[in-house]
Amino acid sequence: MKEYNASIEHYWSPFLVESSSDHPMNHHFSSKQIVRVQEIENHARHWTDADILVFNSYIWWRKPKLKALWGSFDGVYKEVNMPRGYEMALKTWLDGLDIHVNRTRTKLYFVSNSPTHERGEKWGRSSDENCYNEKEPILEEGYEGSESDPEMMQKVEAAINELSRRGLKVQLLNITRLSEYRKDGHTSIYRKQWRRVTRQQLANPSGYADCVNWCNPGVPDVWNELLYAYMFYF
Repeated sequence: MKEYNASIEHYWSPFLVESSSDHPMNHHFSSKQIVRVQEIENHARHWTDADILVFNSYIWWRKPKLKALWGSFDGVYKEVNMPRGYEMALKTWLDGLDIHVNRTRTKLYFVSNSPTHERGEKWGRSSDENCYNEKEPILEEGYEGSESDPEMMQKVEAAINELSRRGLKVQLLNITRLSEYRKDGHTSIYRKQWRRVTRQQLANPSGYADCVNWCNPGVPDVWNELLYAYMFYF
């Protein structure tokens, strides 16, 4: 962006801390994901002197347990439940911020849970339906989805409060509730397919519809508008 004398980077670190999934081009099979919950230096060293840092990490944690590792990848790992692993990773993240961030220069943001729409019974469909072929948002006032984990966001809020006590302000961007209404905003069957779609899948499109990621342009543009407002008015 030469006209603004600015550069924007998307840095791939799906678990915040170091993990076996840190290479963005590798296929990340869930059975092979190992998280080094106490290691973040390889990522945090890139934060120094940034003007703005925007973090988020949630979708990759949506599994009952994960393999947490202390030490090198040749070490011994232990299975921990998702909220506990997330809590440990956030502790390492806030320690990394405390050490690496320029307190007089860098603005910090954390984006809340990005909801999914994989269970159609929440908006009046059958239990085996999802976001496939949905063309309208949910119109029920006060709708609350079931696939965003409040406990996980409580972990984030606790970490942000701890950073505040250390003199580091992190602004939480809550995009969860507004995005829960948009069951029509996902990539569905129109995402990039890493493997050839089979005849069985073609016969049942909802079975391979992506109800996690979002169309762009689309809902993420609203998230960007919120970020813009926080950057310039708060």
